[in-house]
Amino acid sequence: MASISHSPVGTSASEFLRSSSNGVNGIPLRTLGRARFGSTTRRDLVVAAKIRKVKKQDHPWPDDPDPNVKGGVLTHLSYFKPLPENQKPKPVTLEFEKRLLSLEKKITDVRNMANKTGLDFSDQLFTLESNYQQALKDLYTHLTPIQRVSIARHPNRPTFLDHVFSITEKFVELHGDRSGYNDPAIVTGIGTIDGRRYMFMGHQKGRNTKENINRNFGMPTPHGYRKALRMMHYADHHGFPIITFIDTPGAYADLKSEELGQGEAIAHNLRTMFGLKVPIVSIVIGEGGSGGALAIGCANKLIMLENAVFYVASPEAAASILWKNSKAAPQAAEKLRITATELLKLQIADGVVPEPLGGAHADPSWTSQQIKYAINESMDELMKMDTEELLKHRMHKFRKIGMFQEGLPVDSKKKVNMKMKEEPIVRTSSLTIEDEVKKLMQQRLDAKESSVELPESALNEMIEKLEREVDREYSQAVKAIGLKDRLVMLREEFSKIKLQDQLMPPVLKDKIEKLKDEFAQGVSGAPNYETLKSRLDMLMELSKIKIDSANKKKYARLKQQVNKKFVEIMNRPDMKEKNKALEDEIENSGVSAEDLGPELKEKIVQRKKEIELEMVDAIKALGLDVAAVRPKAKEISEQIPIDVKVKEKELNEEIKGEIENVIKSTDLKEKIEVLKFEVAKAGKTPNVASKNRIAALEQQIKEGLMEAMNSSNLKEKHEELQADISKAIESLENQNPKEDPPKEDESLENQNPKEDDSTYDE
Repeated sequence: MASISHSPVGTSASEFLRSSSNGVNGIPLRTLGRARFGSTTRRDLVVAAKIRKVKKQDHPWPDDPDPNVKGGVLTHLSYFKPLPENQKPKPVTLEFEKRLLSLEKKITDVRNMANKTGLDFSDQLFTLESNYQQALKDLYTHLTPIQRVSIARHPNRPTFLDHVFSITEKFVELHGDRSGYNDPAIVTGIGTIDGRRYMFMGHQKGRNTKENINRNFGMPTPHGYRKALRMMHYADHHGFPIITFIDTPGAYADLKSEELGQGEAIAHNLRTMFGLKVPIVSIVIGEGGSGGALAIGCANKLIMLENAVFYVASPEAAASILWKNSKAAPQAAEKLRITATELLKLQIADGVVPEPLGGAHADPSWTSQQIKYAINESMDELMKMDTEELLKHRMHKFRKIGMFQEGLPVDSKKKVNMKMKEEPIVRTSSLTIEDEVKKLMQQRLDAKESSVELPESALNEMIEKLEREVDREYSQAVKAIGLKDRLVMLREEFSKIKLQDQLMPPVLKDKIEKLKDEFAQGVSGAPNYETLKSRLDMLMELSKIKIDSANKKKYARLKQQVNKKFVEIMNRPDMKEKNKALEDEIENSGVSAEDLGPELKEKIVQRKKEIELEMVDAIKALGLDVAAVRPKAKEISEQIPIDVKVKEKELNEEIKGEIENVIKSTDLKEKIEVLKFEVAKAGKTPNVASKNRIAALEQQIKEGLMEAMNSSNLKEKHEELQADISKAIESLENQNPKEDPPKEDESLENQNPKEDDSTYDE
């Protein structure tokens, strides 16, 4: 059948267009039927259609592209453009940042006053701005996990395309999954950084409500993940390294997405990313929610911004599941360990990119540059690997997550269950605890009178109960005074320093002392001051009783050990033989003990000294020191002339002042602080390395002090005073008769005697 190339009579253009779907070659069926029956009427017609004028689009290419546009002409391919001035995002103050509003208001008021009056308020402005910066620093260096979650969700936080256009010289966006849809929640494209070509892909949130609706709040559908998958294959084929940016609450979980295979799309991406032969770097710039983030996050390197979070479930969802209340989100955020620093410790994240104070939205350009440095550093490392090494590196990164070794004992602090059991706080009323303390004291008195030893378990239990009560009362007092936030910040800062084995900086010391002073001044005004004071007094009294009891037991045990050693020494065969020989010699002399001759007396004294020396060695073996104390040494010291005592006191004061000056003018102060830190860190049982460090520091401090003292005239004064004291003691000893050696009990002292207040000991 011949084809008909003209329009028949009576057929309008609109009818032609409407019926084209039902005819053959664009001819209506009715006209085609007439042609078959041999209609002879023919006319040549011209069809003209009027085209409606519409707004000309500048996408993908404008007619007159500006060659001076940052990033080059290719940036016009993306319809992501800077917001107009009237659509700029308004500043948003988070809940925990409201404490800074008063300082901001003061700064604004002073500036307005300076503008209105023309006066110079530069000093006041400088002070206020310094205080504001310090408060901002204190706030953002001690953020809680839930506060970091709030920053990661900040509406003004820079998005994926904001960072891409800041760090790339050229960028062209690639659209579509080649299955009929282009998901705007995931953006992909090719760009260059420092001349290197990369494939970029990431979650894109909106910068205002309208953009968020268009971008589906950064929650991709299966089309988005299939678009990312298509670009992964494209990059793998052409050898482009892949950089992914993660910022999503999670995959879009509506009914339509599930019907289109949301889970299958994510799983397909996970499997494919482990087989890609090009380096992959993932950067978490905001939220990293569950599988929606992991679908483009199976990388060789996972880098997180300082205030970004990466979680399997949002804190609110976890709180609803575990605590049955979404208000427990702060507790859930802490237990989930979702912040960048925590994930870095767990070796899930490979690096943390710093953010400016106030978050990434405070200085987006600076944050983008930090991301650029991290990308270049990671890619420099990964580009050196061959394909096999790169694939193994990616596999081992994920294989080591959650790694454990069988057969090792489990840490008792680790909990098996996800939900940790909370110990109930036992709150005892004031009357009950006072009655218990009185009852315990009466029991101790009765036991003392009846010479029956009361078990210490009741005393220890009461002390623990009082300690809990005192801690609770202290917490309430701190909260009532308004120092709770500062106390929490100082605790976190101190724990970080202790964890890193660093010296406590002077700034932190000043903060702690200032907080102590403020608490001491304001505690009397706390509502629970009287209760706290009574609890503290009871605790101190019971603690003193416990210490005295422990000391008595310790002294009784030492006395028993000393007596046992004495009996062992006296029962030795050689000692018995010598004592027997001396006794026989005294009996053979035929005189009484008062009439013994000088020779026998000297032998008796010599024998006593031998026994004393044996006892000294035995006592030292018990870890004790021996000090031979003369009974009248105190009387002799009291009889020293007054002028000698005055000289001694003046010299002590002079030595003390000289030591203080030496410490202030040299580096000894820093060495003393280091020594204190080493002693505190070593504890009661220091190892060999700690002992060596402590001994070396002590020797350095002693040498420094001796060098300073030798350079002054104090040494001569000390020698003169020592000579005067020796003369006085010698003259007094000549006046007094010679005394016997001290008894055994008088010659024993603990190895750690109490320190006196003399300058020499200091």
